[in-house]
Parts: sequence; C-alpha cells; structure tokens
Amino acid sequence: MKFSLFYELQMASPTPAEEAKLIAEFARQAVMADKLGYHCLWAVEHHGLYGYSHSSAPEVFLSYIAGKTSRIRLGHGISLTPHRFNHPIRVAERVAMLDVLSGGRVNWGSGRSSSNMEPEVFSASRDTLESEWLEALELIPTAWQNDVFAWDGMHYKVPPTRIRPQPAQQPHPPMFAPAFSEHSLVKLAELGLGALNFSLGSFDEMVAKIQKYRRAVESAPPKPYRHNNHFAVTVNTCVLPDDHEACVHGFRGARYFKDAFNVYYDRVPSPLDAPFKIRTGDLDDQTMNFTKKMRMNPETQLLSMIGEPAIAREKVRLFKEAGVDELLLCMQMGTVPSEIVERSLVCFAEEVMSHFL
Repeated sequence: MKFSLFYELQMASPTPAEEAKLIAEFARQAVMADKLGYHCLWAVEHHGLYGYSHSSAPEVFLSYIAGKTSRIRLGHGISLTPHRFNHPIRVAERVAMLDVLSGGRVNWGSGRSSSNMEPEVFSASRDTLESEWLEALELIPTAWQNDVFAWDGMHYKVPPTRIRPQPAQQPHPPMFAPAFSEHSLVKLAELGLGALNFSLGSFDEMVAKIQKYRRAVESAPPKPYRHNNHFAVTVNTCVLPDDHEACVHGFRGARYFKDAFNVYYDRVPSPLDAPFKIRTGDLDDQTMNFTKKMRMNPETQLLSMIGEPAIAREKVRLFKEAGVDELLLCMQMGTVPSEIVERSLVCFAEEVMSHFL
C-alpha cells in the first residue's frame, strides 16, 4: 500500500497574510513528506471556494516543490480540463514540463468541476462540461505520444503541430479521475482511469465498491492512453501519540472539512457578502465520546483515520484488506494548526506507515 498526502489548502479565517503563511507551511510540509518517505503529494485545483480550498494554481506550486524534493511524486488531483478553465493543449504542455523538470514524478488527474459556482466563474456551460472533459481526456495523451499531432473533434480543432515538451514518463504520466459516487466510479473505471475516491461507506461497502471498480477497469475498451488500475482513497487524518489530542484536532478539522464542502457542493451558492458560517470550535464532550467510540464499529463509514498510532494501524489494515492501493491522507484541514499537521506527518510515518512498507 502507498501512503500519500492530499491538500486543499483550507483556511478557517482567510486573510492575505494567513494565505501566505499557509502556502509557506504547505511547501515546508512537502519537503518533510519527501524526507519521511511519503509516496505522492496531491494538490487540487479550485477557484473561488473561499475557506474550503485556496489551491488555485497547483501547476505553479508543484513546479516549486519539484525543485525542492527528489523522490516524492507530484499529483494533480485534479486539473480542470474543460477549455474555459484550462485549454487541453496548455494542460498537456504544463504537465509534460513538470514531468521533465521532476525527472518523471507526475501523476495526472483530470476532471470537469462539480462545485456549485466554479463553472459560472469561468463562463463555462454546465451542459458541455463532461463532453469537453471526455474529449480532452483523449486529446492530451494523444498529443503526448505523437511527434506531429492534429485533432478534429466536437469541441477542439488543432491543425498539425508539435506539442512540446513530451513527458519524461513513457508513454505518459499515470492518469486518474475523481469519483464522488458509485456511478462516477464505474464510469471512470470503464475509461481505464485510476480512481481518486472520497472514502465513503462501511468496510463491506468499500470492498464491494473496489471489486466493482476492478471488474470494470479490467474490461475497459482500448483508449489512446495506458489504462491505470489503481484505487486511491482520501481520508481525513490526524495521528498523534496522545489519542485525545489527536481526536480534539482531527474531529474538529474533519467537521470543518465536511461543512465547508457542503457550502460549495450541496447548496445553492451563498451571496459573497454573507457571513462564512462554518463550525470551528471543539466537539462537545458527548459528541466527542460518541465519535471516539464509533471509530472501530464495523458499520461506521471509513471516513477518517484519527487517533493514536494503534487506531491508525488498525484502520490501515482495514483499507488494505478492502483492496485499496493508495491512501491520500488529508491532514491539512481548516482548523488544524500547522504544528499539529507536522507532528501528525512524523508520527504517522514513524509509527504507522513503517509497519506497512
């Protein structure tokens, strides 16, 4: 099993000074992760999702990190490929350049955006987002694998040209897409893509979901890119020697993550001058005690890995037994101080990850 890090760049109280501080902390933690032996650093692309994600230019950040690290892989999780966000030719060029600069360390995830406001920010039509993404999904690796490239599709027309540089990894970097539901998971499997899956469901539900993914990806028809049979799961994580301390920070952060997600994915957008009302306080004693108790209940959703190392090791064992290939650990949640994130990075690497490598 591979252990990676997943960053939204969340902020409970955003200010320009706090943003600059958070980005510097992110860079420091990326270097720490490289030295500690983590597999990949995944950075999202979002626009206008105030408080939930301030990672608007992952291609810039990952290029910066490429020059400061030597081993850790660099994941686009994901780059938005409908052309109003990013024209696919520019995506092909930027990802290939990053792959060359990093010595072939890029994992490339792509998608279309399903938030309640990003398409409108870029004047993108929701009616064509998916078809634009699906076309770009074939256009980009085709450009990477051909000296002279041309394209005549529904959304994109490209005359014969040479797209440069070509990526260091041959035939191209591993390709992924996000899965938020069972329907989207099966669809991306049928496309032969690696799955970036949010951890939802009990252990038994996770096993069934992974088995369905494997069957679909193994029977996926040929595409102009290499298939990637790889199931990754994003998990809210805080692991510290003291179980209660980890729970205080981790469950508070996980609640912030869920509440902020709901603002932009489950509701009509709020007016920008409306207060950003997300709970940031500690859980009350009753809720905390109940949440602690339910962590290892077999019917509990595998949403988080929060607590002392022994708890985390048991959670990892469950994910491994279910068939997960890679855990994307989301330690940087809106209310979790950077000092706690960095302690958790070290604790997980030394007391948990080392048992499964």
